[in-house]
Amino acid sequence: MAATSSVPRLHTARLLLREWRESDLAPWAAMNADPEVRRHLGGPLTREESDASVARFRAAFAARGYGWWAVEEQAGGAFLGFAGFDLVEEGSLPFHGVEVGWRLARHAWGHGYATEAGRACLDFGFTTLGLTEILALTTAANTRSRAVMERLGMVRDPADDYTDPTVPEGPLRAGVCYRIRA
Repeated sequence: MAATSSVPRLHTARLLLREWRESDLAPWAAMNADPEVRRHLGGPLTREESDASVARFRAAFAARGYGWWAVEEQAGGAFLGFAGFDLVEEGSLPFHGVEVGWRLARHAWGHGYATEAGRACLDFGFTTLGLTEILALTTAANTRSRAVMERLGMVRDPADDYTDPTVPEGPLRAGVCYRIRA
C-alpha cells in the first residue's frame, strides 16, 4: 500500500494526520482486536476485517477527497489511530451529512489527542471542503467520545437521537448525534 499524494496531510502541534501506510496495518489490527477500544463499536475485528477497512478508507479519499486519516504522533512517529470523516448517506439514519470521528489506541487515551485531531478535521472540513455543518455520531453510552464532541463545541439535540438499524438489538443501538456549524 503506497502513500497516495491525493491524500492531504494535516499537522497539529503534536499530530500528523496522513495517508495510510503498509506499516500501519499491524498496529491498526491490534487496535481493532482490543475489546476495550471496540467496546462501543460492536466488538473486535479480525485482521482481515481490519485490513479491509483501510482499503475502504483509501477508496473514500479517492472518491470524495475526504475520509479517515491515519494519526501519528509527530515527535516519535508512533501510530495512534485514526481521525477524519465519513458520509452519512441520506436514508441511512434520520439525518445525513458529513460525520467527523476518531478512534485511538488505548495507550493514546487521556492525552487530548482526539480533541486535537478533531479540531484539525473540523478546520479542514469548514475551510477546505467548504462544509456548512459537520455531524458526530456515537452510542449514547460512549461518554469519552461525547466529551470530545463537547470540547470541540459540538451540540447535541435530543431530537436527533436515533436507533441504528445496522446494529443488533442491545445497548449499542441507541445513538446520539452532535452538530457544529461553520
